Amino acid sequence: MTDLPAPSRLSGADVLRVGVVGMRTRPLRAALSALGIAIGIAAMVAVVGISDSSRQSLLDRLDALGTNLLRVAPGQTVFGDQTELPDSAVAMVRRIGSVQTVSATGSTNATVLRSDRVSPDETGGIAVVASRLDLLGTIGGRMHSGSYLTAATGRYPATVLGAIAAQRLGIDRVGGRVWLGSRWFTVVGILDEVPLAPEIDRSALVGWTTAAHYLGFDGHPSTIYERSSEETVADVEAVLAPTAYPQDPSAVNVSRPSDVLAARAVAKNTYTALFLGLGAVALLVGAIGVANTMVISVLERRREIGLRRAIGANRGQIRTQFLAESVLLSAFGGALGAVLGIAGTTAYAASQGWPTVLPAVAVAGGIGASVLVGAVAGMYPAVRASRLTPTEALAAP
Repeated sequence: MTDLPAPSRLSGADVLRVGVVGMRTRPLRAALSALGIAIGIAAMVAVVGISDSSRQSLLDRLDALGTNLLRVAPGQTVFGDQTELPDSAVAMVRRIGSVQTVSATGSTNATVLRSDRVSPDETGGIAVVASRLDLLGTIGGRMHSGSYLTAATGRYPATVLGAIAAQRLGIDRVGGRVWLGSRWFTVVGILDEVPLAPEIDRSALVGWTTAAHYLGFDGHPSTIYERSSEETVADVEAVLAPTAYPQDPSAVNVSRPSDVLAARAVAKNTYTALFLGLGAVALLVGAIGVANTMVISVLERRREIGLRRAIGANRGQIRTQFLAESVLLSAFGGALGAVLGIAGTTAYAASQGWPTVLPAVAVAGGIGASVLVGAVAGMYPAVRASRLTPTEALAAP
């Protein structure tokens, strides 16, 4: 009895070639199916990339500003009364051995208006505060235009506007005037936004002496800002309250403004997860599109399947052919989506002035996910194609 020849096997190159057949014969359909996968992968890569770029920008900014700034503000006593820091609080904090620099602001009851003809009730939420001359260096602020208060301007009716205060007052240059309290003050400077002291952004700052002379300021600081070395921040934080307000340390609030920025960077992970979910939905829609394309392809190519079965192809080879086609289709969409996601991340990060961060795990994971989706989406059509008998397939219209 003559031995039957061993069944032929498809090599890797053969699998690749037969998988490309359907894509080459129906390029438009293949492109549209791959586009669904590409949109899902692009969304996922871009979401992770943009989120990481934004977070890195925030962390870089935090590193530049420093995490050694502490803020002391009055709280409430056990009887519910508002604490008032003593006028000697700044000097007492300065005596702490590890303190490098300390400054303060003080609240006033004055309001600032664009002109004396504006209603006093339309303050725009802008506070008028007294400022010590070394405040800018302590909080890490920068001037947008003009200069900060000096020993000269700090004694006369001059003011420096926070970024938001200047915007609300409609002032974009120095040299103008604002109606502050009951007289005109000259704007000598406008600040950039101060990330570690956002309350300054909504303030009009005047000199300590000027506030006492023109605005009835009593000299008590309302907020103290302090910087010490990074290694001693925790130790200084522990003694700030009893130093600034020995009578009742529990009635003083001590905070670390950089913690707010760090928390904001962590909070971005929540939004990233949300948008990743939306990207996953788009990927699922793309997978359904691939599965639908492959089912239609099996129906249209039954005669081809029958012919291949008649000349010796077994069920496993037919299944491998259509499964390979589905995986290649999805992989092509995944690669395209990764490129689009990288391009989108790079463009958006550049427009915002952020460093471009492209997590390799997200890119590789996106392409890997597309391959997995292709395998799952192509499983049913491939099995269906392999179950067609040569007679049934060749008899198809």
